[in-house]
Amino acid sequence: MTEDSGLYVYALLPDRPGAADGVTGLDGRRLRLVPVEGTGVAALVHDAAPEPFQGDDDRVRRWVAEQSEAVTTVWERTGTLLPMTFNVLVAADTASGRGAEQRLGDWVRDQRDEVTGQLDALAGRCELRVEVALERGAGGEPDARAADTPESGDDGRSPGMRRLMAKQREQREKNTAGQLADTLHAGLRRRLLSVAEDLRERGPAQRAPGETAVLSAAVLVRGEDIDAVGAVLSEAQAGEPALRIRFLGPWPPYSFTETRPHEPADQPAR
Repeated sequence: MTEDSGLYVYALLPDRPGAADGVTGLDGRRLRLVPVEGTGVAALVHDAAPEPFQGDDDRVRRWVAEQSEAVTTVWERTGTLLPMTFNVLVAADTASGRGAEQRLGDWVRDQRDEVTGQLDALAGRCELRVEVALERGAGGEPDARAADTPESGDDGRSPGMRRLMAKQREQREKNTAGQLADTLHAGLRRRLLSVAEDLRERGPAQRAPGETAVLSAAVLVRGEDIDAVGAVLSEAQAGEPALRIRFLGPWPPYSFTETRPHEPADQPAR
């Protein structure tokens, strides 16, 4: 096979000439569209060797961020696309004489109805990432905390007893925060779904020490409803000041396609 006998695939999207103009991807490679005849669909690609991109963690993170940026740029131009995971490659088949573009086209044609249906359903939609946690010990049982804290002075208790009481206090705070988090989760999920089209829960992306997870979710919304999601989160914060909220996006709908897209690089909601 020649050095560039394969295609690295970033996304499937409506065939709109010019959508990839000036867009670069991994290591600055220039991207192009490969239209699939008879489908109205095109693939966003660059020419590549039919081998996975491999490197150390920092290099892979950079490649993933470059892929995310390229996909987001084209998505903003077209309003809909189906992003691929990192390292989706299509190679030529020398045995049958089918080139990479022909094999990619055959794959898209085989799934034409599913692909076009998803593109239509996700048009004008975006993904937001919502991370909500509760700061433990921010409220509740103030008298008990003051009474058994190790910093409460010389009260005649042994160091071992103070350590035991500190562990007991920590466990009480965890239990109290866990109960409150369960209650907050149900209400917050319901309110988000009142302004969003879909919500898919995820494992927490990150959590600081001393916090209890409340909700970690990808939310699918119409572009005009982004502010409504922000309003729901602001109301939740006002009702419970101990909440710690991260609100990220908008992104292409990574979590709501069948392509199992990679994690986008974090960026504040805008």
